[in-house]
Amino acid sequence: MSGYIRFDWAMKRLLRNKANFGVLEGFLTTLLNEKITIRRLLESESNQEDEYDKYNRVDMLAENSSGELFLIEVQNNNEYAYFQRMLFGASKLVTEYINRGEGYHNVRKVYSINIVYFSLGSGRDTVYHGKTEFHGIHTGDILELSPFQKQKFNADAVSELYPEYYILKVNDFDKVATTPLDEWIYYLNTGEVPTGATAPGLDDVRERLKLDRMTKDELSAYYRHLDNVVILRDNIITEREEGRAEGLAEGIEKGRVEGIEKGRVEGIEKGRAEGREEGRTEGIMDIARGMKADGLSVGVIAKYTGLSSSEIEKL
Repeated sequence: MSGYIRFDWAMKRLLRNKANFGVLEGFLTTLLNEKITIRRLLESESNQEDEYDKYNRVDMLAENSSGELFLIEVQNNNEYAYFQRMLFGASKLVTEYINRGEGYHNVRKVYSINIVYFSLGSGRDTVYHGKTEFHGIHTGDILELSPFQKQKFNADAVSELYPEYYILKVNDFDKVATTPLDEWIYYLNTGEVPTGATAPGLDDVRERLKLDRMTKDELSAYYRHLDNVVILRDNIITEREEGRAEGLAEGIEKGRVEGIEKGRVEGIEKGRAEGREEGRTEGIMDIARGMKADGLSVGVIAKYTGLSSSEIEKL
């Protein structure tokens, strides 16, 4: 068991204390590559304790001294429409934090930071950054701010006026932590701080997020949370494997039917045998393609399909 408290639990119980802001500030500073100082935390909507808490998402809303808003969300449950949810959350903040009748120049800058513990989309990286730019259809150039707008908004690019999105696919991190951001993702993934880690905020994790600082009741609630997270991840993995198995069975059945049809010409028995083999191979290939599209490693695909590395590389 790790000696430190998981980040999602800390967000629910500990990081809301101003004395612990250093953890959150260090994380944001590392991710955004600029010094972030939290002025205050604002109301967020999803920290209820109820029967659905074990499938929780945890969010935290912070504001810095410049009035920029940071929505940090941890999502343990698989959600296929999560991209749209990110959009909704950022858009809601834009409209909530401007008073009626104020000019549009008062729209707040919003950062939507999403820590997800499931396979979101199809990509090979663990950290993604999205922002808004306007590209010329004919010229291909990027629409820029005028000198007056740059001075007025204290910004260098149009994208700085719009919400920006960060996605950290924590479960996909499987390498040695060599950068400050890697060190943070390692902690988010494992609940452990890498030996010799120097990323901002991780010293605060070492000092303030130790398990031995928790009361007996807090530990009991924390362990229940960990158990629920494990169950949730097992459910996600089971659903994925069942889907692959169903695909394999369908592929085999399809091949069997095609083999029977082919056997009417070349001989019933020969056709059945070839059909079964062809279907089995095609089904396995389909599964392998799906696993590869999901970003699984060649070794994992080979383990579950029996295909060779060269066969997988050709898919």
